[in-house]
Amino acid sequence: MSHGPRSGLTAVSSALLAMSRHLEVRDVLKTIVASARELLDAQYAALGVPDDHGGFAQFVVDGVSDEQWKAIGPLPRQHGILAAMLQEATPERLGDVRKDPRFGGWPAAHPDLVDFLGLPIRDGDEVIGALFLANKNCPKPEGTCGFTQDDEELLGILAQHAAIALTNARLYERSRELTIAEERSRLAHELHDAVSQKLFSLRLTAQAATALVDRDPARAKDELHQVATLAAEAADELRAAVVELRPAALEEDGLVATLRTQIQVLDRAHTARVTFTGHGVKALPAAHEEALLRVAQEALHNALRHSGAEHVGVTLHRRDAGTVLRITDDGSGFDPRTVRRAGRHLGLVSMRDRANGTGGRLTVRSAPGEGTTIEMEVPGG
Repeated sequence: MSHGPRSGLTAVSSALLAMSRHLEVRDVLKTIVASARELLDAQYAALGVPDDHGGFAQFVVDGVSDEQWKAIGPLPRQHGILAAMLQEATPERLGDVRKDPRFGGWPAAHPDLVDFLGLPIRDGDEVIGALFLANKNCPKPEGTCGFTQDDEELLGILAQHAAIALTNARLYERSRELTIAEERSRLAHELHDAVSQKLFSLRLTAQAATALVDRDPARAKDELHQVATLAAEAADELRAAVVELRPAALEEDGLVATLRTQIQVLDRAHTARVTFTGHGVKALPAAHEEALLRVAQEALHNALRHSGAEHVGVTLHRRDAGTVLRITDDGSGFDPRTVRRAGRHLGLVSMRDRANGTGGRLTVRSAPGEGTTIEMEVPGG
């Protein structure tokens, strides 16, 4: 706050906005730590999220290089000042943390910390983390703390908003886990129904072929051809389900490569021609990429299983300040109003929810006999 109230408020506002932009827990933790260190002009900052076994489920630092962090070794245990903040839930402001009777030392590669400011992060009565700073960048007499009461109050405000951001991120990740579980359950039912029917038909056809081998070889041959066809269809069902259950890692390959790979597999697995064109799209936030991928999978599923399409085209491109995914098929089409009235949504509700969750929008254009186009636009890219 030493640069005056205007610049101080601007810095606080920037820190709070930065925290609210992220949904992933790890991203939120890193943003909190970086914002705290910059806001209070400290050399080091860290945030620990405790587990239930005396250690930390997550521990994020700022001001320490990757090489230093690797040299330091395993995550710390809940001891010394860290334990005090977590267990007693009180702020700690020290002139020299090394002289505190609770100080328990640190690994050889650990940087030297002197003056220290730490606060618990609370969600109601629960302590969900500990945020601390060390080595304030300012002149200070020997043994005195560079962090002031104003710094403690400012960090307290940041810790309150950090609790909100962290809680929201956890709720978001939990909702994603539930969504994934629901999708896996749906896929399991579909896989069971589709493949079980194919295998049942396959067994009956094989039995018929066996009975006809001696008395009607020609018909037996036809039945065996049918066995081969049914076996190929069952394999196609399995391949399509595996693609949905185990998509390529978006973090490693990115959205464009993931879509291209999945569509190549679908093109080989189905009689319809399935094509993909993607250009000019940069990396998007992880939540946006996953939403686009899941909408593409749902739309492709509908087109390939229900529309009777001969060609399904998928494109991904930039438009103004956003990214647009478009899935178009030349199948039978449908009346969206009739589908809604009949309660058969073809996954449209799920698609709209995913689009809304990214701040984007979903558009569906279809009519009987005129195919279907589903378009999703999200900001960024």
